[in-house]
Amino acid sequence: MQPGMNLLDDALKGRIVDEARKILADLGVAVASPETVEMLHGHGAHVRPDGRLCIPGVLVDRALESAPPIVRLEGIGEHHRLELGDGRVHFTPGSAALSIVDWPSGEARTPTTGDYVRYARLVDGLTQIDSQSTALIPGDVPEAVSDSYRLYLSLLHGSKPVVTGTFSPAGYPVMRELLVTARGGAEALRRRPLAMFTVCPTSPLAWTREALDPFLRCVEDGVPVEVVAMPLAGFVAPVTLVGTVTQHTVEVLSGIVIGQLAAPGAPMVYGSAAAAFDVRFGSTPMGAVETMMLACAVSEIGRYLGLPTQAYIGLSDSKVLDAQAGWETGMGATLAALSGIHQCSGPGMLDLLSGQSLEKLVVDNEICGSVRRLRQGMEPREDFPLMPLMEEMLKEGHLLISDHSRRHLRAEHLMTHPVVDRLPRPRWTEDGSASLGERARRRVESLLAEHTAPPHEAGVPEALAEVMAAAARSAGMDALPEAPVGA
Repeated sequence: MQPGMNLLDDALKGRIVDEARKILADLGVAVASPETVEMLHGHGAHVRPDGRLCIPGVLVDRALESAPPIVRLEGIGEHHRLELGDGRVHFTPGSAALSIVDWPSGEARTPTTGDYVRYARLVDGLTQIDSQSTALIPGDVPEAVSDSYRLYLSLLHGSKPVVTGTFSPAGYPVMRELLVTARGGAEALRRRPLAMFTVCPTSPLAWTREALDPFLRCVEDGVPVEVVAMPLAGFVAPVTLVGTVTQHTVEVLSGIVIGQLAAPGAPMVYGSAAAAFDVRFGSTPMGAVETMMLACAVSEIGRYLGLPTQAYIGLSDSKVLDAQAGWETGMGATLAALSGIHQCSGPGMLDLLSGQSLEKLVVDNEICGSVRRLRQGMEPREDFPLMPLMEEMLKEGHLLISDHSRRHLRAEHLMTHPVVDRLPRPRWTEDGSASLGERARRRVESLLAEHTAPPHEAGVPEALAEVMAAAARSAGMDALPEAPVGA
């Protein structure tokens, strides 16, 4: 029995999708790229007098038929492969944080290259985190190369596939060159995608040219994309959750149609960063229960449409690693696992998507392991008949070293890392009465000390450095920042 949950029944899912298709066909979306408008017009879309592009249902059907149900990613080497849409739940850190939160001070400061290198190496050692993201924005390089530089550091120092993106169309060619270099050729990259790009419509119901240009280049190159809409309930979306889910469906479906018409069969993920809007503070709380409900509901719509799903969930609005951080992250990760979201973006994140914490990341790794164990559910393992085992327990007084215990202990019971306190108080006191933050800090340092370089082919690190150095020179940098091994 595998546990699960649904917020929407099939009838409501059908109503949401039908309404979204009607809005897409009659009200349409604003598309700021004349070339994209022309492409869709050539396939039967039409333009309203106000310039909005209306997409008929036949194009939605064609896109859903050609979009693959599984999106595959593969890291460096053979040990990090993902299949989004295969029924499993995967976890990746939240992306593009503007700050790193230091421990124990709780100070939020601008990340450096050294911080990013530590992050990339740390993720390699976290067994419950399936992929990297370009999670931090280093402040010691110009904005013009920031996107490609983050990807460069991830490829150089990490082994897992990367969830990334670019805030500028000019960044994509360098990023593609880095991926081709790391994989060993354009065709090899198409066969074995190393990264997935996030592309975002603008709520309400619009696509900017800055989003569309790299989006279309990705699908043409066979690089997977996740279409991540960001409607804010009560601000740039209806205040009702069902209304926001419906608007979200319109926005993501428009992206699926655009991508599939440009490159039929392109690997695409139905993504979300939908959130509640807190009118009291003018904030978008990612740890709010309504935001979590939106993430789960839109994932249900994505699966209803036969697509792999992604959502921002399993993160916190707290500014430091505290009880609120654990509460919001644990609740979100649990709901994500029960809902079956295929790709959960969030571990490590604090401060309304603005901060990353390495200490929180190692704690979140344990949370991810726990919710995965929950999702596995229960099954009988030599439990029937139980009478012989009961007789053995009565005879021996326990079952600690019974054959049955030794055969099934590891499968039945998750062995969390000591970063999670399971000690009796006397032993905890003997161990120094360490707080969660202190234990997490120790774990960060031990994993960084154990890190080994990714198994790149000979010459690849040097080739990556050449690509990145050339891009940096074009942005006015004489040299890339140094990142000492102990950074």
